[in-house]
Amino acid sequence: MEGFKKFLLQGNLVQLAVAVVIGAVFANLITAFTEGFITPLIGIFGGVPTFSDLYFEINGSRFLYGAFIDALVSFLLTAAILYFFVVMPIGTLLERFARAEEASTRSCPFCLTGIDKQATRCPSCTSEVQPETV
Repeated sequence: MEGFKKFLLQGNLVQLAVAVVIGAVFANLITAFTEGFITPLIGIFGGVPTFSDLYFEINGSRFLYGAFIDALVSFLLTAAILYFFVVMPIGTLLERFARAEEASTRSCPFCLTGIDKQATRCPSCTSEVQPETV
C-alpha cells in the first residue's frame, strides 16, 4: 500500500490531474465564447447554419453526416479561437521574455559559455573578461 500511496501522491500524477481539470473548464469557456460571440458574428453575414438534421439512409441504416459536419465546424472554430486568442499571444509574450533574458548574457571569448554581460570572470573557465557596459 505504501508504494501505491507514493504513486498517487507523485508530483507528475497530481499535475496531470490538475491539467485535465483545468483543460475541461477551459474547453467549456472556449465553447461558451464560440457559441456566445463567434457563432452570432458568423450569423450576421449569412445566418447560422445547422447541419445536425442532415442524413442519408442505406438499407434502413441512418448515417448522420450532418452531426459530423457540426462537430467539424465546432472543432475548427475552437481551434482558431485557441490559436488566435491563446497560442499567439502567449507565444509573443514568451518570445519577449526570451529576448530580454538573451540580452542580459554574452559568450565568454575563451570557452564560449554564456556569462552575464557585467561579469568580470567566467564561471566556467575562470578567465578574466572585460564587462560590457549596458
